[in-house]
Amino acid sequence: MPDLDQSFAALADPTRRAILARLAEGEATVQDLARPFAISQPAISRHLKVLEDAGLIETRIHGTARPRRLKPETMAGLWDWLGQYRALWEAQFQRLDAVLDSLPDDPPTERAP
Repeated sequence: MPDLDQSFAALADPTRRAILARLAEGEATVQDLARPFAISQPAISRHLKVLEDAGLIETRIHGTARPRRLKPETMAGLWDWLGQYRALWEAQFQRLDAVLDSLPDDPPTERAP
C-alpha cells in the first residue's frame, strides 16, 4: 500500500498531474516534460522529485539520459484504495436510482385554491 498522504499531496498539484498524464504515454526526459509548461526546468525537476518521493514515478538511467516513467504498482495501490469508496458510492447511486424509478413520471398538478 502506498503512503496515501504523500501520494495525494503529490497529486494535489495540477502541474504534477499533467506530468503524470504525460508519463502515462511513456517515458520522458526532464526536457520533454518541461516543454509544455511556462516554468523553469529546475521547477519541473522539483515537481519530479515530489512525484518520485511519493513513489509515483521512477528514474531510469540510460547512458547519460535519465528518463522518468510511471510506477504502475503505486498507481494500482491508489486505485485499489479508491476502489473501496467507489463501491460504496455505486451502492448509494443504485439506491437513489431505485427511489427515482419509483416516482411517478407525471409531475404533480397544482390545484387551484
